[in-house]
Amino acid sequence: MKRKVFVSGCYDMLHSGHVAFFEEAASYGDLYVGLGSDQTILELKGRKTVNSECERLYMVKAIRYVKDAWINSGSGIMDFEKEVRELKPDIFFVNSDGYTPGKEAFCRELGIKLIVSKRVPGEGLPARSTTALRQECRIPYRVELCGGWLDQPDVNALAAGPVVVMSIEPTIEFNDRSGLATSSRKKAIELWQAQIPPGNREELAKVLFCVENPPGTEHISGSQDQLGILLPGVNKLNYDNGSWPVSIESITDDETLSFISDHLYLIQLPQRKADFDVFADTDINAVSAGKLADATERCWAAIQARDVERWGKATTNCFEAQLEMFPAMLTSDVQAAIEQYRALACGWKLTGCGGGGYLILISKVPIPNAIKVVPCDSRF
Repeated sequence: MKRKVFVSGCYDMLHSGHVAFFEEAASYGDLYVGLGSDQTILELKGRKTVNSECERLYMVKAIRYVKDAWINSGSGIMDFEKEVRELKPDIFFVNSDGYTPGKEAFCRELGIKLIVSKRVPGEGLPARSTTALRQECRIPYRVELCGGWLDQPDVNALAAGPVVVMSIEPTIEFNDRSGLATSSRKKAIELWQAQIPPGNREELAKVLFCVENPPGTEHISGSQDQLGILLPGVNKLNYDNGSWPVSIESITDDETLSFISDHLYLIQLPQRKADFDVFADTDINAVSAGKLADATERCWAAIQARDVERWGKATTNCFEAQLEMFPAMLTSDVQAAIEQYRALACGWKLTGCGGGGYLILISKVPIPNAIKVVPCDSRF
């Protein structure tokens, strides 16, 4: 009897990369495909699908490598749980972008073997991804490397300090509400469509900041988001009692950006719950704000010195200081992911300040199945 193989995904804008993925998965046994519903994709990606779930299901079922397919009944990253428990597959097959610690734990619970795709294109064909097909939009994402919350006046009024941010290319379609300035990026796309217009980048960031924070906004989107998207390379934004940095230090040389990229890994975490409140039990105080500022200064110095150990320690210290002020950031999912990678990584924190999204790992050794990012340099 052939083994059962399960894969899950969106499979919108169907292309040869999807077919190659199905072919590779089917090499292990009979292939069953669970598709995310239109509503699930909207919740995860913050956009509507190009093709409806009915169209996507019709196309996937027509592929000869697929034994059967359906629309998953659940929601979120783990929308397939009910169907997998019923199917009882032998193998759960994922690509590197789709790997999460939660999926691994789920497979372990059910005795399913988790296999990560090698992403080999069909013979004579180019590598394809849905994100690549959307590359007409070149507006970057932003990853906060250290210091998040110091761009908020109620924090930097207690202790002046920096936030270190890096602009990253949209090589994959990161999940919505993931701590990578996705809401600011959406506003940038509304303003400028496919790419950032010519002009002074800091002034453009001020425009984006005002658009995203109209009068009466309750929780201000910190300016690290807009500056992190618009300024190339890695930037140290120095805050002192205000919403906008008093000065900015930038690094755009290829060697330093390559160093960061070589040792920076992202692990996908479950999406934030709808009722999640990062401000629960907040304790903003001068001592913790000072620790955060000190850790970020050390992070910047370690990156300049290209010292992975010091960078990792400063990153963890940053996260610890953030948690002293905003303990709700540390959810059970975040804690479980940290424990899983503690022995491999030199340091860790979240991509943003909302308690979910992606876990940043700083490591000397490759992290299995992690997502790699590509920094935007001065040429983008």
